This record gives sequence, C-alpha cells and structure tokens, in this order.
Amino acid sequence: MFNRFHTGSCFLWIMLFLLMVPGMPANASDLHNQAGQPYDTSTSVISEADQIRDLSKHNHDRSSRKPLSLSQLLRKYPDTFRSSGPKIKQVALTFDDVPDPRFTGKVLDILKQHQVKATFFAVGERAKKHPDLMKRIHEEGHAIGNHSYNHAQLNKLSLEKFKGQIVRTDTILKSLTGVNPRVIRPPYGDINEEELQWARKNGYKVVNWNVDSLDWKGLKKEEVEHNILSTVGPGSIVLQHAGGGVGSDLTGTIEALPDIIAELQRKGFSLVTLPDMLGVSESR
Repeated sequence: MFNRFHTGSCFLWIMLFLLMVPGMPANASDLHNQAGQPYDTSTSVISEADQIRDLSKHNHDRSSRKPLSLSQLLRKYPDTFRSSGPKIKQVALTFDDVPDPRFTGKVLDILKQHQVKATFFAVGERAKKHPDLMKRIHEEGHAIGNHSYNHAQLNKLSLEKFKGQIVRTDTILKSLTGVNPRVIRPPYGDINEEELQWARKNGYKVVNWNVDSLDWKGLKKEEVEHNILSTVGPGSIVLQHAGGGVGSDLTGTIEALPDIIAELQRKGFSLVTLPDMLGVSESR
C-alpha cells in the first residue's frame, strides 16, 4: 500500500516539475533540432549502421579516384621526378636498355671518340648476362641508372614487386661496377604515385625525358637527327637506346650520334651526365 502510494506520488511530482520548467518538452515527440524539425527518437542520432555506410562510401570514393597523370606527378614531386634539367645550355644524352652486345659497344666507341659522357640505364638481367659491357660503361666515365630488372611496366606492379625490380638491379650493378644507382628510369616512362613516394623516401631520383628520338622504331639516321635537333633546348634530357629487343635495329641512332654531338656542341651546349645536370651523386 505504502509502496504504490509512494511511487504514484513521485510520478506526479516529476510530471509537475517538467511542466513548470521553461522550454522543457513534456514528451519525446516535442524535441526539435536547430532547423526546427522534430528528431526521430526511434533511433540514435547517428546509428552504427549509418557510420558503417558512410565509412564504406568514403573508402569507395578514395579507391575510385583517378590516378594522377605523369604530368601531374611531375608537378607534385618536382624534387623526385624530373623530365628536364635547369634551363641552362646543357643537354644530357641518355641511352636505355643496356647492355646489348649488338649496339652498346658502338655507342661507347662514338662517345669515346668525341670525349662525351652520357647516362646509361641498365636492365638488371642484361647486366648480369653481359658484365664486361657493364663494366666498360663505368670504366669509361659514364653515369649508370636503374632501368628495372626485366624491363617491367612498373606502374602495373604492386609496391613490393616494384621494390624487387629496383633493389635486385641495384645489387647486380653494384657488384659489377661499385655503383649503387641513384637515378631510376621506369621502362616506358610509367610510374605511379606510391612508387614515387617510395623512391623519394629511399633517396632516388626518377628521371624521364623531354626529347624523344623514337629510335626504337628503327628510324633512319636523318629521322633520328630531326627528332632530336628540332626539339632540343637548354636543360633537355634526350632519350635514345643502346639496346633493344629481338629484331631491334638501332643503326639510325649509331649513324646519327656523331652529327648530333657535333651540332649540339656547335650551338654551345655542354653534354653532361644526369647526375651532373641534376646536381646529385651517381651512387647512393
């Protein structure tokens, strides 16, 4: 009897108190948000399910972002990713896909004759097969760069496989020449942002080009000369090849190289290695 009376009295006192307090709603249906709309009190303001959906949408939006283009990456990582040097009268001649016994020695002979130093980007498995040519490149004073282990399209690889391509090639080149290259040229010029970030963190420069000879197409001497000399300028990085795949014909590059050197020097350009042009050491 006492308990029922006491409980009922407490309830009446609580209701009277709520009615007396200014602005205090008498029941949940009177609650409103700042916009004047009633709250739905049947669920929490942000339910766990809503949070999961929002997080899922956020992660989907992040994963669906379009990867940055090479030009965007060049602008975003100017200290790590380069396609040209300072705008002074220097040109860097670079040769990819070495060593190759069909062509590399002939290119070296011409450079030696004209007392010009260049940069050679080596493929790891080729360096392993032709160690004497790799050693000759180094002994004759040319700079050496990393061009992956087997000419892989690096931007299509996982980060771990990308790292494997670079580190494996570095190990081979260091064992043959003592050089642990600081410059990387990705085959086809393709690299992604995650790989660039790894390269920056580990002290590499990734270097493409802004003058393309297109010599890999088997062009004639005159065509190679035109492709280079018509576009070269202060700070240019010139892409040529001193190695290639089965059936490659780099006769055009070999025949054009003496004239290209002579014309660039006539115009007052200094021919330098990439480490010299970019002000970095050849070896890490």
